[in-house]
Amino acid sequence: QVKFVESGGGLVQPGGSLRLSCQASGYITSVYAVGWYRQGPEKERALVVAISGWDEVEYGDVEKDRFTISKDNAENTVYLQINDLKPEDTAVYYCNSLDSYGRALGSWGQGTQVTVSS
Repeated sequence: QVKFVESGGGLVQPGGSLRLSCQASGYITSVYAVGWYRQGPEKERALVVAISGWDEVEYGDVEKDRFTISKDNAENTVYLQINDLKPEDTAVYYCNSLDSYGRALGSWGQGTQVTVSS
């Protein structure tokens, strides 16, 4: 089972940008898709965006123009670029693999905290 380690979070002012990284313990080409999720204060964890093995991208309930997912198969790493950060983006961001039904697989990692505040 592929596991993931997230990094790249931090404290950012509104309007700023961040690039989060998700390092897999194995080949990301071995999973159906990899997704970024987030869990804000007192909120349920929810999908932000996912990318399939053939680079099809599916968004959750987010402003699509601000979130960009990409991957480096050679490095087994998936990235999330977030632009024009807003306070409501404050959350712990996680990544996980998904199956063909969109279900998250495996255990959750520690995540990476993103805090947007002036």
